[in-house]
Amino acid sequence: MIQVLSSSWALLLGIMLLMVGNGVQGTLLGIRGGIEGFSTFQMSIVMSGYFAGFLFGSRLTPTMIRRVGHVRVFAALGSLVSAVLILYPAWANPISWTVLRVVIGFCFSGVYITAESWLNNAADNENRGKALSLYLIVQMVGIIAAQYLLVLGDPGGFLLFILPSVLVSIAFAPILLSISPTPAFENTKGMSLRELFHLSPLGFVGIMVVGGVFSAMFGMAAVFGSEIGMSVGEISFFVSMFYIGGLVLQYPIGWISDRFDRRYLVLIVSGIAGVAAFLPIFTGANYYSYLVSAFFVGGMTNPLYALLLAYVNDFLESDNMAAASAGLVFINGIGAIMGPVVTGWIMGAMGPLGFFAYMGILLLSLLAYGLWRSTRRTAPLPEDVGSYVTMAPTGSPMAMDMAQEVWAEEASDDETATNS
Repeated sequence: MIQVLSSSWALLLGIMLLMVGNGVQGTLLGIRGGIEGFSTFQMSIVMSGYFAGFLFGSRLTPTMIRRVGHVRVFAALGSLVSAVLILYPAWANPISWTVLRVVIGFCFSGVYITAESWLNNAADNENRGKALSLYLIVQMVGIIAAQYLLVLGDPGGFLLFILPSVLVSIAFAPILLSISPTPAFENTKGMSLRELFHLSPLGFVGIMVVGGVFSAMFGMAAVFGSEIGMSVGEISFFVSMFYIGGLVLQYPIGWISDRFDRRYLVLIVSGIAGVAAFLPIFTGANYYSYLVSAFFVGGMTNPLYALLLAYVNDFLESDNMAAASAGLVFINGIGAIMGPVVTGWIMGAMGPLGFFAYMGILLLSLLAYGLWRSTRRTAPLPEDVGSYVTMAPTGSPMAMDMAQEVWAEEASDDETATNS
């Protein structure tokens, strides 16, 4: 870990600042939308725009990098991010915000892919897993820190929109001054969604569900807080609890994953998260119940993503892992696009607590589907199960490729040890 930090500290610092900027704008828009009088459904469309742009960017960025190079793509998209962040208060209407969210989602996707490709290039087979773990920590710390910057200004003013723009601009300096040449992106033959579903129905459905739950957390938590009258400080702490839970529980669940039937752990984690989501509905809907629910929903959903990826990989040959990556990212993205929209519709139908009801229904539905799937297929043999690798739903296809390289390398090492 120290070796990774010493060789990539500037890159990781830049990534953390990017996450701070992204985290501020995500929560701030939820608060500012309430001030501007946007409806819940209008805000849900605005928030889903980010994930539509992110998915589109994840598919187009590799082509852009092949044409003009990493540095130009990174600098161009970074400049657009800074510009969009300060355009929000100037164009305060739902249509403009939706367009800007699509643009900023596209740009952040490209920025993450480029930065992660440099991180991947700086790592080797021995420390790539540690690099991913450190990257996850940096991401979580950045998003958590972002929430506490919201108390520094008035959400109805301009300062809080200028602040993330400045942070994102500063983030480029350590990254661009520390990068080394990266190999060109390779064209990898993809795996069809039909093949991916037949390979692991539970993994396929689960990853889509996680996309829907995570996007609701990221996009609609602040909208929920604004609707029920939380103060800015309360909203900041509430939103941060989703990510504090993810940071605290990621590694214990990962440790258990390598020592326990992974499929049943997916069911247990889904069940705990689903029950936690319904906690505010059945306990009188007080602020402390919101915090507890957020901690466990976020704490279970973040490692659930990595659990499901590991479970899918248990059915893959190492040579097919890269081919499956694009499909896994795509289905997660589809779930993420739908998450805020469906959440907004449910909140409009049953009130603000529909935010928790939506996540609870999805997670408990995954539990029910997983229980049914466990009657249709036996679990993989212990010797055929790979190790857990930390991943977060915020990861781009490049982070997914890094994780797949770790899994493939471990599978190759296990095969070598078996044959020797």
